Amino acid sequence: MKSIALKLPDELLHESGRLAERLSVSRAEYIRVAIRRMNRKTSALLRAERLAEISKRVREESMRVNAEFASIERDPDA
Repeated sequence: MKSIALKLPDELLHESGRLAERLSVSRAEYIRVAIRRMNRKTSALLRAERLAEISKRVREESMRVNAEFASIERDPDA
C-alpha cells in the first residue's frame, strides 16, 4: 500500500478523527472509505453525463429519421 501526505484544515481533521473513533475505525480507514465513496459517486456522475450526451445524439438522429419517414408518408412517390 502506498502512502500520501495530506494537509487538512484543523476542523476537518478533528471531525474525521472524532467520527472514525465513533465508528471504531482508524482515521486512515475512515479517510480511505470516504475517498472510495467519492470515487464511486464521481464515476456514477460522469457515467450519467456521458449517457445523457449519447442519449441526446441518439434522439437527434431519431428525429432526423422520423422526419424522413414522415416525408415519405406524405408523398410516397417522391
